[in-house]
Amino acid sequence: MDEIELKLQVAPADAEGIGAAGVLPREWRTVQQRSVYFDTADRMLAAAGMSLRIRQIGERRVQTIKAPGSGAAGLYARREWEMAVESDVPVIDDATPLHALLDEEAGALTRVFEADVARRIWDFRDGDTVIEVVLDRGTISAGDRQTAVCEMELELRSGPPRALFDLARKLDAAAPARLGVLTKSERGELLTQALRGVVKAGPVPLEPEITAAEAFQAIVQGCIKHFRLNEDLIFPARSGEALHQARVALRRMRSAFSIFKPLLGADDARGLRDRLRELAAELGHARDLDVLLQRAQPGALRDRIRAEREAAYDRAEEVLASEATRRLMLDLVEWVHAGPWLEEAETEEDRDLPARVFAAGVLNRFRRKVKKGGRDLKTIDDEARHELRKDAKKLRYAAEFFVPLFDGKGEKSLQKEFMAALEDVQDHLGALNDLATAPHVLERLGIADDPEAAPLLAGGKKKPLLAAAADAHGNLIDADRYWR
Repeated sequence: MDEIELKLQVAPADAEGIGAAGVLPREWRTVQQRSVYFDTADRMLAAAGMSLRIRQIGERRVQTIKAPGSGAAGLYARREWEMAVESDVPVIDDATPLHALLDEEAGALTRVFEADVARRIWDFRDGDTVIEVVLDRGTISAGDRQTAVCEMELELRSGPPRALFDLARKLDAAAPARLGVLTKSERGELLTQALRGVVKAGPVPLEPEITAAEAFQAIVQGCIKHFRLNEDLIFPARSGEALHQARVALRRMRSAFSIFKPLLGADDARGLRDRLRELAAELGHARDLDVLLQRAQPGALRDRIRAEREAAYDRAEEVLASEATRRLMLDLVEWVHAGPWLEEAETEEDRDLPARVFAAGVLNRFRRKVKKGGRDLKTIDDEARHELRKDAKKLRYAAEFFVPLFDGKGEKSLQKEFMAALEDVQDHLGALNDLATAPHVLERLGIADDPEAAPLLAGGKKKPLLAAAADAHGNLIDADRYWR
């Protein structure tokens, strides 16, 4: 059977308020669950995006296998197989998809981690809509490492997917609930790995046979996951790298809207894009101060910048914890999964294009823009060069998004060469942008005339930087187009 569920993170202090808010039925049931997750020593199941668990409730044990699905950020639609078992020993037979995957490795399955949670369950009904709402509180343990669990899952039993989001918004009003982007199996797997201080964007798993619309959905959901994982890492350590990656995720998401614009038609999600831009701008001030702080020498000016940075992070924390940001993430997931863009007749042909065909057209389009915009790179003004930098970013993000679609013989090496040339262009344009924008940042801080601020403007002389950027641009245009 297929399951569609929405995951939400709730602070332990807010959890009790959920049942008392009047949104859910007055009656609920509580069960104690112990779930043991299995994998091979080399994590074969995790690498395949699958999970295998045996869950015990009282004396009853149920084995569940979950296959990869569209669950990249919050909303999970996954294929699953369940069967009753007698003990904590997995049963791998022809009725499960693991039989072919594991082959002779079935006997090598071992316990990887365990989850112990108290589950409170409500059956929410509204007309023909039935949603099972659960609140899980407990721990996940792997060896001597442990992490707390306090999350909600809204599983759609009948009714339209939008009902999940309508209920999620009502619950969020009762107790702040952030979009959850990790399953318990993913959280348990993380316990077996080194601690992470930052999460960089990973490859989006795009299968060759998917459509352009399906690729867009996977990419946007991947960007949301990238953002949420770093959002959770920013505080309380106030990690500059995690904040930077959160902003990168927002930029990549906004670029995805531009890249896939032909699919969106009249529903170009302008409101969502504006909200993403505003959120990125709110975090931008803290990022600017991080960059200045790295350049500043010890002294009064550095102390002032540090104090400004702390104030900027206070503001960033307030923004990220706000209802507006929580709602934005929910609205994005709902829109990408069931927005009006999926029903527009005018764009149906574009939506149904093979993703690889669509990707080739996109890469050609943005390469032409970068080629044209950099023609007179040494002489164009700062504004035009900034537009070129933005187009180069979009080209790079598009190339990164579509990597899995071009893995044929000879394509990978050409792809690597093209990406290296594109990265070189971005580095040089970034240095020129820093040179152009640093004075404005200092003016905003009111320290532009401070003699100690001179080192903060360091970035090299403009003329050599322009020459190097022009050379890098020429190398990019000469690079083979691996997507042809």
